[in-house]
Amino acid sequence: MACELIHGSNIEVMQDMSAGGIDLTITSPPYDDLRTYNDSGIWDFNVFKKVAEQLYRVTADGGVVMWNVNDATIKGGESGSSFRQALYFIDMGFLLHDTMLYQKQSAAYPAGKKSNRYSQVFEYCFILSKGKPKTANLIKDKPNKWAGVSTWGKPNGRNKEGVLIQQRQFEIAEFGYRENIWKLHNGKGKSKKNTHPAQMPFDLARDHIITWSNPNDVVLDPFMGSGTTGIAALELDRSFIGIEIDEEYFNISQDRIGIVV
Repeated sequence: MACELIHGSNIEVMQDMSAGGIDLTITSPPYDDLRTYNDSGIWDFNVFKKVAEQLYRVTADGGVVMWNVNDATIKGGESGSSFRQALYFIDMGFLLHDTMLYQKQSAAYPAGKKSNRYSQVFEYCFILSKGKPKTANLIKDKPNKWAGVSTWGKPNGRNKEGVLIQQRQFEIAEFGYRENIWKLHNGKGKSKKNTHPAQMPFDLARDHIITWSNPNDVVLDPFMGSGTTGIAALELDRSFIGIEIDEEYFNISQDRIGIVV
C-alpha cells in the first residue's frame, strides 16, 4: 500500500492536499498542556480551528475523523477544550456521529487519601463524519452472557394484516457488538528506542481503522507522533499519509514504519 510520511506543519501540508481525498483520519492532537513535546510549536484554539478547517476540506463525503482528546485540570476545574473542539467541528459541518470513551488500563494520578476527585481513566474519541459514514464495520467481540441459549417461550407477533403468528426462535450468538466504551491493551507497546510521551495504543488505532474504513482506503494522521496509526493502517492494507512537525518523532516514525522518506 502507498505510504507518505511528511515532516512539516500539518496545516500547510493539508492546504496542498486535494479536497475530499481522505477516507479516514485517526489522530490524537496535543491535550492542552498535559504533555511537553520537543518542538510541537504553538497549540491553542486558534491553531486548532485551522487544523479542523483543513480536516473538513480534505475529508471525503462519508469519511470519518477519529479525534482522540482529553482535558487538563487547571485551578481545580477541567479545561473543557475537548467539548469546545467537538462543538466547533459540528459548527463546521461535521456530524458528531458518536462520542466514544477509551478506558485506560490505569490512572496516571490515582486518587488517594487527600484527593477530591476520582481517578481519571478515560479519554474521548469523538467520531466525526462528513455526512452519513460510508463505512461502519462494527466489531463483534463482546462475549454474550447467554451464548448458546435459545430464546425462551414462543414469542408471538402480528403480520401486516394483523394476524397473530409465531415468530422464529434463535440461538444467542457467542459474541455481540461492542459498546462505545473501549478498554484496550496497548498491543505493540513502546520500547526504549521508540518512545513518545503520548503514544496512541496500537489496538485503539487498529480497531478504529477496522471500524471506519475498508482495505485500499486512505488513512491520515496529521499528528503522526511515533507512527502508530501508520503501522496499523499499513498492516490492514490501507494507504497512509502521516504528518509530523517534530523532527525527533518524525524520525522515530520513519524507523518504526520501516521506510525512509
